[in-house]
Amino acid sequence: MAFLIKSMIGNPLSGMGLGGGGDKEEEATPSDPAKAAGMTREEYEEYQKQLVEEKMARDADFLHKKAERATLRVCLREKYRLPKSEQDENMIEIAGDDVDVPEELLKMVDEDATEEEGKDSIMGQIQNLQNMDMDQLKEKASATVTELKSKAEEKCSVM
Repeated sequence: MAFLIKSMIGNPLSGMGLGGGGDKEEEATPSDPAKAAGMTREEYEEYQKQLVEEKMARDADFLHKKAERATLRVCLREKYRLPKSEQDENMIEIAGDDVDVPEELLKMVDEDATEEEGKDSIMGQIQNLQNMDMDQLKEKASATVTELKSKAEEKCSVM
């Protein structure tokens, strides 16, 4: 808003010619960005090339990390039989076929798999039974039997 008013009215002193400082400010800012940065033209061009190369390297690393994560998600979807995601498959295709899941993540997935296998096995079920409170199981079973008997007596006139 202030810019609009200033541009409409203008600087009253600049029109009078009493030392108009606005012209000097415009001349002081060089049009060449290399001079503005305090470098020679060749140094500035080299600096710009370096910036572009660093950005490309960062982008490539970022893309590779995203593809690794997508690969891990695909592995987990296969393991738990979840529906596939086209977005993950596209990310892997973009990054190329050289994408592998990082070793740390593979170790974590393998540890989870061995824990689940242990729980699913017969020995795992037996160990779970040992950890249960038998008195509580007996009370629950007797309560269930009593409840079934009472419901049966309500429904059946012979009992």
